[in-house]
Amino acid sequence: MPLSMMKTGEPGIIKKVGGKEETRRFLEKLGFVMGTAVTVVSDMGGNMIVSVRDSRVAIGKDMANKILV
Repeated sequence: MPLSMMKTGEPGIIKKVGGKEETRRFLEKLGFVMGTAVTVVSDMGGNMIVSVRDSRVAIGKDMANKILV
């Protein structure tokens, strides 16, 4: 399922990062790599704060839809 559908506090493991090559590279630089654990910290009106690799990253729903967990 896409990261955008996860509930707050729910842990998951990244299975695939989709999108164009430049989008995938951007997300990988933020820490969204296959096999990495992620947790949704907050979900407010189209934006999400996600805990990944001991960091908190804010991304939009459109980016979160490209990350499958």
